[in-house]
This record gives sequence, structure tokens and C-alpha cells, in this order.
Amino acid sequence: MIKASDIMTQEVATIRSWATVAEAVKLMQQQGWRSLIVDRCHDQDAYGILTETDIVYKVIALGKDPNRVRVFEIMTKPCITVSPDLGIDYVARLFAEHHLVRAPVIQGQLLGIISLADILSCHPFIEQPQALVWEQTIQAAIDRAQAICAATGATSPACLSA
Repeated sequence: MIKASDIMTQEVATIRSWATVAEAVKLMQQQGWRSLIVDRCHDQDAYGILTETDIVYKVIALGKDPNRVRVFEIMTKPCITVSPDLGIDYVARLFAEHHLVRAPVIQGQLLGIISLADILSCHPFIEQPQALVWEQTIQAAIDRAQAICAATGATSPACLSA
């Protein structure tokens, strides 16, 4: 079984919660990252996460000054975290259920970050979606054919061709 620790990215950018959003953006640009993990203030504190989406919707869209807004004002905290021993199928379900794009991998301390791209690049998940797409396409065609037959009658030419 493939685990989160097998596909996570170990290099993770962190930032302090009292940093400005402008500082966060600069760090994200320098590293080419789309999110930052917000450091804990103390060992019993929860980790947070700051994403590009947070910056766009909570700062830029509202016309706020990124030099005056602090990370703690717009970050998600506590954020959903992933255990390094969690199987990828469970991580994928967690991401789907909570509409996640990325999450920190934590076991007492920050070990890495796992993203939707990491999950999708994992071999078993490359082949599975194709089967799902075919199933959905076939089911949609069946649904259309049944609707045509219901509307035109079971012996109609339209139903027969559907």
C-alpha cells in the first residue's frame, strides 16, 4: 500500500502567523509554491495553511493592502492534516470530502506536504480515473437513450436508434 509519506514533498515553506501577506507572497514567488504552512506558536498549537486562494479572495478581491494584512487574519487554522502512514486511497477520499488541494503531513512535527497533484501522479490513480470516465460516459448515454424512449415510445424510430 502506498502511504502519504511515500509521495509527499518533504521541502515545505513555512511562515510565521504575524508576517504580512506581502511577505508571504514574496516567499511564495521566490520558491514557486502555491501555499505556505503557518508555523505553530508553541508545541501544543495547531498548524495553519495559507494558500493563493486565501490571498486572492480575502485580500486582493476585497481591495485590502497586503502590506497591512497579517497572515493570521486570512489563513486556515487549524488545517486538516495527514498522517504519514495514511494510505493514498484514504488521503484521496479526505481531499474529495473536504475539497482540499493540499495538506501538511504531520506526525508530532511537520514532515512534508501532500497535494492533489502528488496523489494524481501516483501510478494506481492514473489508471483508475479512465475507467471512471468510461463508466460515466456509458451511463450518460444510457440515460439519454432512456429519456428518448420515454418521450417518443419504445417502438419509435428515435428510441430504436438511441
